[in-house]
Amino acid sequence: MDGKLIVLAARAPLRVLAYHKPLGEMVTRDDPKGRSNVFERLPRLTDGKWVAVGRLDYNTSGLLLLTNSGELANRLMHPRYEVERAYAVRVHGTLDDAVLAQLRRGVDIGDGPAAFESIETAGGEGSNRWYRVRLREGRNREVRRLFEAVGGRVNRLIRIRYGPIPLPRELDPGDWRELDGHEIALLENASRTGFRPATPVVRQRKTC
Repeated sequence: MDGKLIVLAARAPLRVLAYHKPLGEMVTRDDPKGRSNVFERLPRLTDGKWVAVGRLDYNTSGLLLLTNSGELANRLMHPRYEVERAYAVRVHGTLDDAVLAQLRRGVDIGDGPAAFESIETAGGEGSNRWYRVRLREGRNREVRRLFEAVGGRVNRLIRIRYGPIPLPRELDPGDWRELDGHEIALLENASRTGFRPATPVVRQRKTC
């Protein structure tokens, strides 16, 4: 224009990965202890970087979404939209109906009250019992702290869904799959209007 070269930077296409985080990986690039992190396994981006949608702690496994759009990640995590997360939780000991009802009503976990949107028993053997839970916020270690508040001890925690996206059955720990256009559209809609299914939509692989 007017003899000057103008370079227009093309916006990179929106990409989202579903990653099956194994135990013992960090969701950060800067760990003082030098432990392995999820980003080491991901494909390289020529422009931008992968942004994790929420975090899973060192001892939690399951679905982790990553995107090259910080805007999408922030909307999916924002409390305003109440995008549901679902987890399979193994707890040492049996929780009676009164305790389960208390977890649905809400308990104080130190930084205010919290509650599960739903909690369902899912079998178990010996002294361990599995539960499936849903909640609509992502405070630090919230699932573990809820159970701890009623005397439960979590010894296995797996995220099995984030919003409308379930943990793919075929995805082994440490593997990732890129979401297709339809799945990304579902996520974009959830990031604007929230996502709360009337009934659980996840079919999880057998846990043991």
